[in-house]
Amino acid sequence: MPDDGSGDLDIADVAALFDRARLRIARELRGYSQVDLAREVGSVTAASLSQFEQGHTRPSAVTLKRLAVALRVPIGFFAAPAHPNQPENINGFFRSLRSTAPRDRQRALAYVQLARALTMELEKFVILPELDLPSVTQPVTDATGRQEIEEVAEDCRKQWKVPRGPIDDMVRLLERHGVIAIRFRMWLDKVDAFCVAFHDRPIIALGADKGQRDRSRFDGAHELAHLIMHTAEQVGSKTIETQAHQFAAAFLMPAADIRDELPPHADWPRLLKLKAKWHVSIAALLMRAKTLEVMDERTCNQAFKTMSARGWRKREPGDIGAPETPMLLSRAVDVATQTGITLKEIVRRTGLPEDDIHTIIGGTRNERPRVEL
Repeated sequence: MPDDGSGDLDIADVAALFDRARLRIARELRGYSQVDLAREVGSVTAASLSQFEQGHTRPSAVTLKRLAVALRVPIGFFAAPAHPNQPENINGFFRSLRSTAPRDRQRALAYVQLARALTMELEKFVILPELDLPSVTQPVTDATGRQEIEEVAEDCRKQWKVPRGPIDDMVRLLERHGVIAIRFRMWLDKVDAFCVAFHDRPIIALGADKGQRDRSRFDGAHELAHLIMHTAEQVGSKTIETQAHQFAAAFLMPAADIRDELPPHADWPRLLKLKAKWHVSIAALLMRAKTLEVMDERTCNQAFKTMSARGWRKREPGDIGAPETPMLLSRAVDVATQTGITLKEIVRRTGLPEDDIHTIIGGTRNERPRVEL
């Protein structure tokens, strides 16, 4: 396949270069089972789709065209990409495998694979920040305790040269160190933030519909924990989710910096001021006070009961603004245009669905120049 991408191929070429993984990605992206897709297309059976996705047979040019219409992707999307594919059975660090439906997880992972394909194409034209994940000196296992996790978070801040005190922008910090951050939209509102540890460009997917800056920042730190501490074999373990929460709290609220600021009781005005300073939730501050033994367990539990009675567990007081905005991919597109290529051309070359790519880079693009990362 020429490096110009599948956009230049006619339907017969695409049929000859058919990539079974791309069909599965498109189907899962739209939330279809094979039975659903067969019903939508009308002229193909679920058994045939299974054969296509397993690589036993290839769809005809006519069938490909119908699949493209049903799945809302360009014909060229089904052609094997010029770059090597990631192994088909990728896995993501989802908060709870039991509370997240398999179809929702598949859809989320398909969305991330579009972001990966876009990133790989952009890297032909621009140099993105080098991947620089902090190293962990000792492997993190189920037996690793909270104090050791605190030390990992402290080491991470040191390796990234994060100044003492609150982190200004968690998403930007991730992007500056080569991690791709994206936001998924409301059709994935049942999926919490998650990450996929691609070896070259890990991707963190953050929710976009909650509108809570504090929650989103904690999510970003939580997913960073998985990328530096955990392996794919540990996915689904409750222990690693607890460890990731411990890391996020310590990373965003270092003990040495925040301990003396935390109240020993539910001083709501003081907690609101700390929320505005540290850009974390009141709930996170209460838990941090308990963990650092500034507040005893009984007082902390009573504070949470008060929050529940006031409806603050669903929506806290003290709005601290919109969630942080990923901008690395959007900025990369802007810079790539300086080489003479447009986003439309990138989409054409890769065969990626244009509407989904606009969603990945942030919806409606603003052509004003951006501040450098």
